[in-house]
Amino acid sequence: MRNAEFDRQAVLRAAMRAFLVKGYAKTSMADLTKATGLHPGSIYCAFENKKGLLLAAIGQYHEDRSAQFLQLFANSNNPLHNLKAYLDSIVQECLSCDATQACLLTKALSEVGEQDEDIHQLIHRNLYAWQQGIEQVLETAKSQGLITTDTNSQIQAQFLMMGIYGLRTFGHTEPNIEVLQPLADKLFHSLLN
Repeated sequence: MRNAEFDRQAVLRAAMRAFLVKGYAKTSMADLTKATGLHPGSIYCAFENKKGLLLAAIGQYHEDRSAQFLQLFANSNNPLHNLKAYLDSIVQECLSCDATQACLLTKALSEVGEQDEDIHQLIHRNLYAWQQGIEQVLETAKSQGLITTDTNSQIQAQFLMMGIYGLRTFGHTEPNIEVLQPLADKLFHSLLN
């Protein structure tokens, strides 16, 4: 059997959007073939099944989000300025009310992560890598004297992640800048004290 030829990143990003819009359980193989432009046989050949496609899409999501995160923090010598911009970008994603702007890790974890060990472990690894990236930013800010608190950077990073999850969840019911921006600002300022 020959391997299907396609743009893997484009296919995974299309599958990612399909899973974000409908969720894993409600996304049918017909939805995935329509979204990706691949025939079912090509999907099965490349990813084995729908779960394999979800795992690959989660991997692509992590790569894309990590690249955005690293790019944001590569552009300035002030990690706190970049961290504030990062939180502001999350507020903008929440305000878009666009399902494709949601967090695939959170959505997959809440829908299938607890029932499937492979998905759970992949999400866990991705979230831990995100936490480590935030910890690095906080350590850099501390070394520059921008953060003077002696709070452990791991705890601060976990607190920030918890706040971002909460902000995203709250944004589903209150997609309003007057509500979300002050919450993001408070989250940011809590890291400084």
